[in-house]
Amino acid sequence: MFLEPHFKGQRSGWIEVICGSMFSGKTEELIRRLKRSKFANQKVEIFKPKLDTRYDDIKVVSHDSNAILSTPVASSKEILTLANGFDVIGIDEAQFFDMELPSVCEKLVLRGIRIIVAGLDMDYKGEPFGPMPNLLAIAEYITKVHAICPHCGNLAVHSYRLSAEEGTVLLGEKDRYEPRCRTCYQMGNILNFQMKKEEAPKN
Repeated sequence: MFLEPHFKGQRSGWIEVICGSMFSGKTEELIRRLKRSKFANQKVEIFKPKLDTRYDDIKVVSHDSNAILSTPVASSKEILTLANGFDVIGIDEAQFFDMELPSVCEKLVLRGIRIIVAGLDMDYKGEPFGPMPNLLAIAEYITKVHAICPHCGNLAVHSYRLSAEEGTVLLGEKDRYEPRCRTCYQMGNILNFQMKKEEAPKN
């Protein structure tokens, strides 16, 4: 379990990144850390991308239905103007933000703010997702959480897309995604490739 560090002397900010596949508990961990900060009487704010309306238009909601009020924003630069006066800033679904998010986080850190970011490190193709690689590179603290593969019971690191829809950004829950380990993920991709090959019109 992550425990907040304590620094003596000059107040300092830092970046924490919580990453993993879908259904791994990223948002749950983000909410837990933010609630601990509130218990410590720190001023806390959380932001999420406006496009994420799966559970609620305003609240950040985990798959286990834990929730916390947030401020939806259209771009990472909006966070800079709205983050004044806070000790701790949470950012959920970071993979959906623009590539300016790491720069925004660094500017907030220089103000002495603790930044806690949660997001998918890989998309459904298994490729680095949006600004997450750059956030991981500059973070002081990284926590990778894991789901369980429903096919074999091993740790899941991939978000496997169950639907045939394409496009990197596709909001969905268990009707469209499931967590998978590396082996089961690759087996699914091979089966999909074979099915598409069989369905392709023959000349």
